[in-house]
Amino acid sequence: MTDAAVVFDRVSKAFGPVRAVDEVSFAFPPGALVTLLGPSGCGKTTTLRLVAGLELPTGGRITIEGRDVTGLAAAERRIAMVFQSYALFPHLDVLENVAYGLLVSGARKQSAEADALAMLKTLGLEGLGRRLPAELSGGQQQRVAVARALVLRPRVLLFDEPLSNLDARLRRRVREDIRDLQKRLGLSVVYVTHDQQEALAVSDLVCVMRAGRIAQMGTPTELYDDPADAFVADFMGEANVLEGAVLGAGRVALGGVELATAMRDHPPGPAQLAVRPELVTLAPEGEGLPGRVRRAAFLGQTREYEVDTAAGTLFVVTPAASRAFAIGDPVACRFQRVIPLRPAADA
Repeated sequence: MTDAAVVFDRVSKAFGPVRAVDEVSFAFPPGALVTLLGPSGCGKTTTLRLVAGLELPTGGRITIEGRDVTGLAAAERRIAMVFQSYALFPHLDVLENVAYGLLVSGARKQSAEADALAMLKTLGLEGLGRRLPAELSGGQQQRVAVARALVLRPRVLLFDEPLSNLDARLRRRVREDIRDLQKRLGLSVVYVTHDQQEALAVSDLVCVMRAGRIAQMGTPTELYDDPADAFVADFMGEANVLEGAVLGAGRVALGGVELATAMRDHPPGPAQLAVRPELVTLAPEGEGLPGRVRRAAFLGQTREYEVDTAAGTLFVVTPAASRAFAIGDPVACRFQRVIPLRPAADA
């Protein structure tokens, strides 16, 4: 696939007996932001380092924009990486930090500083060139790190947990900045995070990894609405995963009760059924899966419940304006949509 930004063809990386990446294959389209998502130890950071050339594979083939880079060192790939720690030089000012890579590559000082100033302007950092990193906010430091990477005009830009050092409000703002910049400049970006909300917010495609392999890859909407298995369903946001049965089109059995619900086509028979918490409706009585409220919490915009049922304990999220229930109240649980799952692959 010569028009892809990054292609892995059965790529593996072993550290002694441990296969951190196990015959992974994918093709990331150009101009897209693709997120590698998964729990600690799933192989996402090793995959990113394989793209960067900071690790070399023990098997398979890697191409970037149609060029075989499998055996090339990082400096030969025209890849730039923004690290979790930003890695800014504390004794250099902002302009010097951004121009550093150009100067090391042999550019003249005047040319390097002109390019660095232009990049600072692009990222909204104009006028901050003579400040030291310690004189900047966390969000400004992050943008300096991005400017230093972009000024090298990389084929692909890599982010390794770029927002983990920021507080929640600043994380939201900076991830919006990164997404806006990526779309405005048409950058090909590979982005690593363990934060599901972050992945949903910034990505064109999400690649969920488990035990060195790809569990599922798709758009954020596809992975949230149609997870392949229980692992992906549970990792891509909250999910109630219940043992039940598919009875036919729009009919399932849970806890000994037959229920009508929206669902994708699935063969009749026993199945794991995932239900998102916001797609459970609670009523004081009537048709539905009977339950009793174990826990109730008011969170401002929403209410959260744990409801004991014959199918298991459900986590439910309802709008704050909906009817409130107290601990011990009997309720009928209705499901707007359920997701039949295939069994998760063995780790």
